[in-house]
Amino acid sequence: MVDYHATNNQQSSPGGGQTYMEHPDEWDRDLLLDPAWERQQRKTFTAWCNSHLRKSGTQINNIEEDFRDGLKLMLLLEVISGERLPKPERGKMRVHKINNVNKALDFIASKGVKLVSIGAEEIVDGNAKMTLGMIWTIILRFAIQDISVEETSAKEGLLLWCQRKTAPYKNVNVQNFHISWKDGLALCALIHRHRPDLIDYSKLRKDDPVGNLNTAFEVAEKYLDIPKMLDAEDIVNTPKPDEKAIMTYVSCFYHAFAGAEQAETAANRICKVLAVNQENEKLMEEYEKLASELLEWIRRTIPWLENRVAEQTMRAMQQKLEDFRDYRRVHKPPRVQEKCQLEINFNTLQTKLRLSNRPAFMPSEGRMVSDINNAWGGLEHAEKGYEEWLLNEIRRLERLDHLAEKFRQKATIHEAWTEGNEAILTKKDYETATLSDIKALLRKHEAFESDLAAHQDRVEQIAAIAQELNELDYYDSPSVNARCEKICNQWDVLGSLTQSRREALERTEKQLESIDELYLEYAKRAAPFNNWMEGAMEDLQDMFIVHNIDEIQGLLSAHEQFKATLSDADKERESIQGIQNEVQKIAQYNSIKLTGGNPYTTITPQAINAKWDKVQQLVPQRDRALQEELARQQSNDRLRRQFANHANVVGPWIQNKMEEIGRISIEMNGTLEDQLNHLKQYERSIIEYKPNIDQLEGDHQLIQEALIFDNKDTSYSMEHLRVGWEQLLTTIARTINEIENQILTRDAKGISQEQLHEFRASFNHFDKDHSGALGQEEFKACLISLGYNVENTKQGDAEFARIMSVVDPNNSGVVTFQAFIDFMSKETTDTDTADQVVASFKILAGDKNFITAAELRRELPPDQAEYCISRMAPYQGPDAIPGALDYMSFSTALYGESDL
Repeated sequence: MVDYHATNNQQSSPGGGQTYMEHPDEWDRDLLLDPAWERQQRKTFTAWCNSHLRKSGTQINNIEEDFRDGLKLMLLLEVISGERLPKPERGKMRVHKINNVNKALDFIASKGVKLVSIGAEEIVDGNAKMTLGMIWTIILRFAIQDISVEETSAKEGLLLWCQRKTAPYKNVNVQNFHISWKDGLALCALIHRHRPDLIDYSKLRKDDPVGNLNTAFEVAEKYLDIPKMLDAEDIVNTPKPDEKAIMTYVSCFYHAFAGAEQAETAANRICKVLAVNQENEKLMEEYEKLASELLEWIRRTIPWLENRVAEQTMRAMQQKLEDFRDYRRVHKPPRVQEKCQLEINFNTLQTKLRLSNRPAFMPSEGRMVSDINNAWGGLEHAEKGYEEWLLNEIRRLERLDHLAEKFRQKATIHEAWTEGNEAILTKKDYETATLSDIKALLRKHEAFESDLAAHQDRVEQIAAIAQELNELDYYDSPSVNARCEKICNQWDVLGSLTQSRREALERTEKQLESIDELYLEYAKRAAPFNNWMEGAMEDLQDMFIVHNIDEIQGLLSAHEQFKATLSDADKERESIQGIQNEVQKIAQYNSIKLTGGNPYTTITPQAINAKWDKVQQLVPQRDRALQEELARQQSNDRLRRQFANHANVVGPWIQNKMEEIGRISIEMNGTLEDQLNHLKQYERSIIEYKPNIDQLEGDHQLIQEALIFDNKDTSYSMEHLRVGWEQLLTTIARTINEIENQILTRDAKGISQEQLHEFRASFNHFDKDHSGALGQEEFKACLISLGYNVENTKQGDAEFARIMSVVDPNNSGVVTFQAFIDFMSKETTDTDTADQVVASFKILAGDKNFITAAELRRELPPDQAEYCISRMAPYQGPDAIPGALDYMSFSTALYGESDL
């Protein structure tokens, strides 16, 4: 046993009893009490004892005298414990008194209290110090020991309760059970906190401690049935009021307000449950909104991407391509982020629902994550098709523009050649011509036929080009067809007229004997040479389109070969001109007057020279055009190599990062926080790589603007790299989210780091292919390794089927690590239940089967009270009153299928 002054702190004895002790330097057995403290204890303990003895119709006046015979001491213990003590002895002798006191002390000891230094003889002898110590031991055991606040008990629990209740009040700082109570504000704050209607706290003054204390004493005695146990003057005038007296008095307040504490605890539990439900509902609404907006954007975008109405001009189609690039750069990236964030939000919501023992969230029809992924896949499919169609259309229009210009050039040359020929062929000048004239006409006609044959190839080219334009669906095909038909009809007419004129000339040929051989030779040689020059000019002015170095070098080689033939052509031109010069010499020598031109041809030497000069001008122009195209193709090759150099670095980098993330997700290096920090640092390093992607986008834009459609230097396309980059960002975000959910599960379920490591090690051991998921047989082996009875028996198969229904509700055949962690945490921890919430509501309702709106508004914060009122159904029981609400069905709905 110890002295009663050693009873402030409670320690569990090995035998299960309680020993009440203070610090060893606070007092000594032979040391006398401070007179002020003894006076306060006498008054406080006497009042405390009388507050219980009056229930039996008696009281004490002198604490050390009235307990000497043990009768009132035994009565006091029966009142405060509610138990019957052994029958007391009624004799007046000292032995009778000692026996009665011993019965009381034995009863105290039976309650687990070790009494040290307190004996029956000292109580019978009226030892004030020992009597006060005994009463303090009784107060500690029956009034203070059972006080418990947040896992602290007795003195610490009572002090913590006082601190919590007085924390909001000005000038109140409860740190102990002596000087913190001297100004009376702490006692007034306790009363005002629970019964604000009894004290106007705003009117109290810190400089009036006696008034404050008397106010608290009077209100407590009058309204709270707490007797006045202290004197205000004693407390104020004592440097350090007696701690035990203050504790005894304050404990009466704790017990007086215990009912309110219970209601507050119940209200806090309901607030916690409702706060979780409100937060989950908010997350559900945000998911539905974000999913609807993303699906609506996809629904609006896909028709635009599936629109295959081609434009008629290259400018319009290039604008479509620019609009598509703008969509890729500006409009799509934010949607990619939204899609990723939507999946993260969905996973986080499901984790929170599991942790709070709520049913899983099922989005409304058409808004599941799988629905969004399917819609997104449709978008990317349409996107890819649209880009391919745009590029094909641009190639087609480029080809069409080239063919149309070529058609116009050839048609214009041919129409210029045929102009007037029909009139010449229909002339009947041979009817009045001389023989020499006829011969000249015949030879002229032969030259025309030669020219006509030379133009046959051009007519066929014009028809072939027109047919190709029709096959390629050229927008101006009607005008092309009309012009081609006109040329072909005219050509047929010329052929028919040529044949008719030849037959007419041959009929009179016998009459024509003389012809100027020189003119004839000139005509025969001038015609093909003239046709060659026209063909050369046409070729030199012909438009060309190439897509690589090899094609332009082929054109350059052909042009060099053409230039190599110019010297021979110049000799032919000089030879033809020599024939004309010879005619002039003969005429001059024989005094012949030439009254007209060559009767056999309209090709004059001046025309030949003019065309030759034109060819000489066109050759350097062609040189410049080919060199410019060569420079453009060389620039295109540099663009190809520039893109390939970057792509051949970025592509393997992305693949490497994807593989590294896969390895990180299955390794166990450090705590979850270490893994999370590692992944976030890894994510930052990936984001810092974004400028390389942007640079690659810039290179790709330059390639598209240059109309480059192939690249032999790399196997990576920009589309392939974009998809890889987006998958990389999505994968690292999902991996971080999985670690965060594991941390959330660990903290909410109280799972230790070692348990998580054990779960991860077991999972990884059986995840042989490192896929992040276990098949059914792998999962069964993992469970067996953890001690579960799922062997191939009837009972084991039933247990395994139950577990699979929990971890794989969709019957996918595999178990993810997150599902495995959720199952293991649920197997090893506990959560709030509907029964707990029902019990909390029952406390608030005063043990009724229903609750009213007024009670909810009184006990709960305003927003959560209104939340309950709006969702609780009317109570239909036989004891219902108007406005009664059914809290039982409401609580059950929080943990089951519900529209809440």
